[in-house]
Amino acid sequence: MSLKEIGEFGFIKKISRGCLIRPENIVKAIGDDAAAFRSDPDQLALITTDLLVERIHFLRDAISGFDLGYKSLAVNLSDIAAMGGTAREAFVSIAIPDDCQLNYLDDIYDGIKDLAAEFDVNVLGGDTTRSKIDLIINIVVQGIVPSTELLCRDAARPSDVIYSTGFLGDSKAGLHLILNQITADAEGLTSLLKAHNRPYPHLNEGRFLARQPGVRAAIDTSDGLSSDLGHIAEESKVGARLYADKIPISPNLRDFCDRFGFDPVDYALSGGEDYTLLCTISPERAEEIANAFEKEFKRPLFAIGEITVAKQFTLIYPDGRTKPIAPTGWDHFKAKENE
Repeated sequence: MSLKEIGEFGFIKKISRGCLIRPENIVKAIGDDAAAFRSDPDQLALITTDLLVERIHFLRDAISGFDLGYKSLAVNLSDIAAMGGTAREAFVSIAIPDDCQLNYLDDIYDGIKDLAAEFDVNVLGGDTTRSKIDLIINIVVQGIVPSTELLCRDAARPSDVIYSTGFLGDSKAGLHLILNQITADAEGLTSLLKAHNRPYPHLNEGRFLARQPGVRAAIDTSDGLSSDLGHIAEESKVGARLYADKIPISPNLRDFCDRFGFDPVDYALSGGEDYTLLCTISPERAEEIANAFEKEFKRPLFAIGEITVAKQFTLIYPDGRTKPIAPTGWDHFKAKENE
């Protein structure tokens, strides 16, 4: 059997067996956005790591060093956000090919430091080494969360309302511009390009949601709405019903899809790297929390569907048509080149 047959998440499940040697004080091991373990009676420590590899996660000639550094840290901070945590310390390891110029490396660290400063994160160390061909960046982030406020993927319950903290699909549109060498000749296209190259982690939103009784499961949209909601459904042993007209589509993405002939809902379902948060909230508290979120952040918390008992994914259109949803987001081992 090959990696392409089982995919990224099948591989993760396979290697996770036998990894937990000392289960005491471990709250979450492999299988969520970050590992969580008990560091004191009232607080949990969070650890996450992400690896960005040239030609897989980014094209060096299509992203500035600053944006690459910013994004490298952002994807880790987003994992901490998905667990409801506060990011504290970061460790940066980098493998550098001979053709990578010093000023580009300086810009990478400037991007890392800029985002770290915004969220009060220390960069405490890491490792450096030589790479024969590609630039590789790996960051580890440590965070904390009150033990009673940890958000996980396995807590969704039937009738929960599904919410997104932001627009979906913008990053995939930005990637399309890069891969097809389309010039961002309008403000909307520039915004989509920025959504891909410099995603903003929803740490403050994650902390807000974690403090609200009634918020149950959460995940960040790193792989795409269909895949990431699928992770919640699988871990919680539930299904989901989404409403096509409720999925938050930005005006920029609508204009992009009109121009290039794409379906914005399909883009939102299959696009990855938006790094918004998906969460499920008990129906009794949903409206109250959504109103409080809008008051706090001056933008909506978008209700996009409900959790169901039936372990199925369904998309419902305004005219009543329905269709099953397949997990079509990013999978490193199943994905085709330049997809």
